[in-house]
Amino acid sequence: MNSNNPHIIDLDNTARVALHKLDTIPDLKSRTLFVIDSDGVMVGSLTDGDIRRGLLAGLEISDPLKKFINKNFKYVTNTQQNNIAVIKKFKQEAIDLIPVLDNENRIVKIMDFKSITTILPVSALLMAGGRGERLKPLTDNTPKPMLRVGSKPILEINIDRLVNYGIDDFYISIKYLGNQIKDYFGDGSSKGIRIQYIEEVEPRGTIGAMHAVNCKYPDLIVMNADVLTNIDFEDFYEQYIATESQMMVASVPYKVRIPYGIMQLDDEGKINSLIEKPTYSYYSNAGIYMLKADLKQLIPQDQPFNATDLMELLINENKPIKHFPILNYWLDIGKQEDFIKAQVDIKHLSL
Repeated sequence: MNSNNPHIIDLDNTARVALHKLDTIPDLKSRTLFVIDSDGVMVGSLTDGDIRRGLLAGLEISDPLKKFINKNFKYVTNTQQNNIAVIKKFKQEAIDLIPVLDNENRIVKIMDFKSITTILPVSALLMAGGRGERLKPLTDNTPKPMLRVGSKPILEINIDRLVNYGIDDFYISIKYLGNQIKDYFGDGSSKGIRIQYIEEVEPRGTIGAMHAVNCKYPDLIVMNADVLTNIDFEDFYEQYIATESQMMVASVPYKVRIPYGIMQLDDEGKINSLIEKPTYSYYSNAGIYMLKADLKQLIPQDQPFNATDLMELLINENKPIKHFPILNYWLDIGKQEDFIKAQVDIKHLSL
């Protein structure tokens, strides 16, 4: 990065220049400068408080920055930037801006925790190729993931939420009217991310496109593009890591209430007990998965393959596969009434 960034300043400037640059930053909480030398190496940080303390100590506003800078600055390395524990520590200390340094202490990027929740070291695959038959005529000329919920397409809502969790490596599986999706999002650079497209000639199932993914990270989120949810992706990831799962499936609690007394019988028809109007709890598949990226080796190239097929395969091989109950909002926008409900719900959701 260079000194054109509003938070970066060259060491050969004066405190007056730095103060002017700080004043151009509109957000008071973000008024921090990272000072680099002529080789681009970070040598210190600077706030208006540092300048004020220097002036009170007898320095002049025209003095060089090297007299004002804080050389004991906070930073993370390239290898630490995806460490959730490190990120949480900075957030607990209420530090909003953190520079990421390479091996030569040059600034690679600046993390701003006012605009992102965390930085998850995962790639994301969004399944956006469906026809949306049950939403016709809305989908006659628009792919279902591009239908607007509130002010944004459903797909953009999901991308923006994932970006908020620091995810920057995206794949989107497209088929029906897929060019509309490509034209809208492009390569993702407008959102500071990378988007690659997997174009399906024939339907590949709910996870078949994963075979074509070359992830930047060892773990992958796969998500149906037409799901509206405020799932906590950080909690999802941490549970996935803590349980050492090969695959974790987000689930939605589903209760079945029986309006009658239920008899429990033995093999001979004898009534052993009676349960009056019981309620049974089950968990349904929410269409969001966290899994090891190398599981793509199990996915065939020449036939449709669903997430449930992969789940059954892992279960049969006794591989660790766990579920993650979504305790907040979740809606699968599959029918007209779901779409109408989403337009109402979006007004009250923090997404």
